[in-house]
Amino acid sequence: MTDKVRIGVIGLGIMGEQYVRIYNAHPMATITAICTRGQERLNEIGEKYGIKTRVTDYHELLAQPDVDAVCVATPDFAHYEPVKAALKANKHVLCEKPFTTRLSEADELLSLSQAREQLKLQVAFNHRWLSSYYHGFAKIRAGAIGRPIAGYARKNDTIYVATEMINWASQSTPIHFLGAHDIDLMRWYFDSEPLEVRAYGAKGVLTELGINTYDLIQAQVKFESEAFATFEAAWIYPNTFPTMVDSFVEVIGSHGHLHFDRKRESIEMSTPEQFTYPKTFLTHETFGKLRGAFVECLSDFVDSIINNTAPKVTAFDGRQVTAVLDAVTRSLESGRTEVVSNLATKDSVAVN
Repeated sequence: MTDKVRIGVIGLGIMGEQYVRIYNAHPMATITAICTRGQERLNEIGEKYGIKTRVTDYHELLAQPDVDAVCVATPDFAHYEPVKAALKANKHVLCEKPFTTRLSEADELLSLSQAREQLKLQVAFNHRWLSSYYHGFAKIRAGAIGRPIAGYARKNDTIYVATEMINWASQSTPIHFLGAHDIDLMRWYFDSEPLEVRAYGAKGVLTELGINTYDLIQAQVKFESEAFATFEAAWIYPNTFPTMVDSFVEVIGSHGHLHFDRKRESIEMSTPEQFTYPKTFLTHETFGKLRGAFVECLSDFVDSIINNTAPKVTAFDGRQVTAVLDAVTRSLESGRTEVVSNLATKDSVAVN
């Protein structure tokens, strides 16, 4: 490897472009190749960030000798194939959340990554890097609120997201797209594995617009520690809502609690056109550079490669979130409580 980690980005949507911009400015990384199926978008990003190697087939990107690691920033349902191919090509991988949308795929990728111990695979659950969320994690571990008993997490988007921002909402659900972050956080906070799920969902608003997916999902998850958490994810808030996402997390302990209200993110702003709460915690341009929790998540992936240390969010962590999402899907279909397909240990793979 050269002095810098040479990175290829697969998928050049909103998140993919962020990867390119952040790593191009990173002192220990550089973007050497990019990939997306649309030639116009490929050229746009290539010209904007000075990337010469531009391909429409990710197998061509993986064949490049000057690519040490890849970022898979494809839509929710399209992570499995490029991550699998990257691991087989002996590339380190940073995968967007959720890890996969099918549990069998997550199990296969986990097994594949375990067989290639020299490779790093990190899932981009970037909320762990938010200073307030990490502070809460540290306080829980220190016993400040006692034993975690219950949690509640809400992440609801305006309808703009499902109807205009992404064109593949019908191939996902709001809890896959939004709630995966919160499932990861609660499992991290509880330090316990999920056992069972009871989920409820509503359809109608988006199906009337020709988008066949859930408008809203609520799921209650019970954990091995006997703690339980309710997760709410929706993407049908009216566009008049003053911010694109309404985000709130609560943890109740045996002698304390934590509330994380990210709707405001410490700032509110009014102009003649609108009233809004600008988003600044995950990414924000400061002195010409993107900074924030998302940037730190990406930086730590590079650190894990350079220092040969375990990623902060592993393939096992990603697999466990997918296991909850799998149980949510089954519960929505069956109308019953469904058992989460857990692993015996972090080093084993479940047989489904």
